Amino acid sequence: MATVDARPIIAGGGEPFETIMSAVAALDDGEELVVLAPFEPVPLEGVLSSQGFAYDASEIGGGDWQVTFRRAS
Repeated sequence: MATVDARPIIAGGGEPFETIMSAVAALDDGEELVVLAPFEPVPLEGVLSSQGFAYDASEIGGGDWQVTFRRAS
């Protein structure tokens, strides 16, 4: 499982999209990607859904979200 914590990137004024997409590209078959974010990353969910990924999103407290992406079978 790979994890990208986008919270410090966003808190620092950065954009985590490239970091997340690099992690997606490095996934092995069957490997999941967990993204931690300070909000539900709806645009990212849409982008990865269009690339064949399913996801589960859950609020983990304090307004933070955990989204687990996996290639749809």
